Amino acid sequence: MKRLAGLGLGLGLALMLAPMVGGAQTLAQNNEAMFRDMQEWRGLSGATMDRIRAIFAGAPQMGQGNPAITRHPMTPAEAATRLGGSVESVRRGYRNARFERICGRPYEVPLYDPATQRPEDARVCAHMFEYPNVPLTYPVVWVRADQAVALCAAEGARIGDAHEWEGAAAGALLPPDYNFSLGSQQAMRAWHNQRYASQSNVYSIGEWRRGVCATGSSKSPQCNGGSWTGCGSNTYPTGSFPQCHSPLGVYDIDGNAAEHMNLPLAENQMASRGSTILGVTEMKGSWFIWDTVRAHEHWARWRAPYWHGSRVLSTGSHSNYHLGFRCFRDIR
Repeated sequence: MKRLAGLGLGLGLALMLAPMVGGAQTLAQNNEAMFRDMQEWRGLSGATMDRIRAIFAGAPQMGQGNPAITRHPMTPAEAATRLGGSVESVRRGYRNARFERICGRPYEVPLYDPATQRPEDARVCAHMFEYPNVPLTYPVVWVRADQAVALCAAEGARIGDAHEWEGAAAGALLPPDYNFSLGSQQAMRAWHNQRYASQSNVYSIGEWRRGVCATGSSKSPQCNGGSWTGCGSNTYPTGSFPQCHSPLGVYDIDGNAAEHMNLPLAENQMASRGSTILGVTEMKGSWFIWDTVRAHEHWARWRAPYWHGSRVLSTGSHSNYHLGFRCFRDIR
């Protein structure tokens, strides 16, 4: 990991100048290759993979983007070369023995407050990378919030609450701060953002710096509204930018794909407290063209407007070409 992190900012320009590469296979073929990587590198069981495949089978657009229109800025092999190794060696390099002793699985990160705790005190772990949580794979997009919940549950994990994602990004998991008494998402959001207004320039990487994260790609020229046929998911392989991680070690939480999270409007809707009814959708993070198109405000502890809002478990919840997710898992 130290060798990966030491590659530094010099990668930024080279990565942005990499040739554009389109998907050469069908969506089903790309998904099947991804499933094999998940089983090989994360050690997921055959039964777990059967559950995951069944969820994908019911979602004809879910995957790493529409291969007919997606143009990824680099392949996993190109990313590995820029990181000084092969795909296999880079994936091995992202393994963290201490984290694995705590979380029990590869590519998971303990969440805690460094001011008062050690990693071993963590009660929840976050996926190190966006789903499928294998370094040097493209993030899954065109996924609804309820499907994200199902995919996390299929492997014994869950969707994260907004405050957990914010802690993972900012580098300190703080106690939940949902002011339920305010009675609405809008009022709760305004209260929270005002509370953390002094941190409005703090991202997962600290102060924002261009070229450090997966934010230098391009939007499909014909993409004018988010359609499957017009908008490519022009993401980078996860982990391509070794300095794009939070102080806790969560990667690509800025850039690449935005991420579904759960925003509870009452205590019984908190995923972190075992809720099965959950709250409303909260879209976190930025996307793969953030360096050139800042379509909205964003910082580590910022809570978004009720964009495309719904209940998390609604089968009509939103999906698009730059929206993915990551899972969280309770360990105590």
